[in-house]
Amino acid sequence: MFHTLKDLFNTFVPTSEGAVGSRDEHTLQLATAVLLVEVMRSDAEVDETEHAAILAALGRRFGLGSDERERLLELAETASSEAVDFHHFTSRINNGFDAGEKARVIELMWEVAYADGHLSNHENHLMRKIADLLHVSHADYISAKQRARATTNAA
Repeated sequence: MFHTLKDLFNTFVPTSEGAVGSRDEHTLQLATAVLLVEVMRSDAEVDETEHAAILAALGRRFGLGSDERERLLELAETASSEAVDFHHFTSRINNGFDAGEKARVIELMWEVAYADGHLSNHENHLMRKIADLLHVSHADYISAKQRARATTNAA
């Protein structure tokens, strides 16, 4: 059975009043995961290596276990398909992450873009657009791209 986005979000986000910090962290995790999904969906075909790259990125960035990563990815895919723009997600990241963390999100996005061994024009355009929305400097954007390319080529 399909769940609504709200149902999926509520299963992922703790609802206790004392969990505001956790809720904020989960919101940042979801926003980051949605941007990774957008990169995966931006080229002509979704490749399993891109899917695996997202799961690995979520594990490294947030220290999530396998089940948590799968659940977050499912939620992100739903949120991505229902979203009309990126503002909801980029604004969460802008409010919750510092400049270094936002550059790291861009690096993770590049890792997903490079995962299938081909960088499409759509992926490249999306990366620049998101970097602009996250207010990532051009120097940090290029550094993130180079680190991701080196990591992906080394793997």
